[in-house]
Amino acid sequence: MSMQDPIADMLTRIRNAGTAAHKTVSIPSSKIKCEIAKVLKEEGYIGDFRVENEGTIKKTLVIDIKYYKRKPVIEGITRISKPACREYCGSADIPRVRDGLGIVVLSTPKGIISGKAAAAQNIGGEIICQVW
Repeated sequence: MSMQDPIADMLTRIRNAGTAAHKTVSIPSSKIKCEIAKVLKEEGYIGDFRVENEGTIKKTLVIDIKYYKRKPVIEGITRISKPACREYCGSADIPRVRDGLGIVVLSTPKGIISGKAAAAQNIGGEIICQVW
């Protein structure tokens, strides 16, 4: 059976791994998932990520979950723009998550970046998810 929303699946796997206190989580890899993981690493929400090959066809994205005082750093992660209902914002309308304690991940013409970087570059885009 095919997966309808692979990004939502990635976010759910990260959320569940943190709740279950796992050290790593394995996700089927894609370019957009690697870019989202890169933004999460730059903002300090995950430890590290790597792409592992399980043969020639199948690649796996392995994410190291980051903890602080035995609690996951990612308290919440939600998908905003869904395949059935896309959410867009301009550079002036980038939402603040938890009064600046969280981040928004955006898909912009310059790639997938955090909301802070998009505001600094004065560009908007599709709101992929929010993390706090």
